[in-house]
Amino acid sequence: QLQLEESGGGLARSGGSLTLSCVVSGVNLDYYAFGWFRQAPGKAREGCSAISRSGGITQYIGSVKGRFTISRDDARRTIYLQMTDLKPDDTATYYCVAARDLTWWYSGTYDVEAWGQGTLVTVSS
Repeated sequence: QLQLEESGGGLARSGGSLTLSCVVSGVNLDYYAFGWFRQAPGKAREGCSAISRSGGITQYIGSVKGRFTISRDDARRTIYLQMTDLKPDDTATYYCVAARDLTWWYSGTYDVEAWGQGTLVTVSS
């Protein structure tokens, strides 16, 4: 059974950095693409980054491009989101997701196979 467990959230100052981790269990990672959604207080959940099965394709929403980096280490069964130059608008609960491909990203849907429980990131000004 596919399970995702995030960690690494916390409090950061504006301009600071955090790295989120997502440990994947229960499946062969070769068959899965992954991503990160986030949901700020009072706002809809949005996809902010994605990575393909091979890791050769990465995608970002405009507001995080150049500041966030998604990566995967299949040997460690872990997906990472390195966040730099954090801004108060990055304050949100971040969710790791898994899917067979990146269709969900390109179609702008929530149609993924699994969600993690979320990790809270708070950025103070």
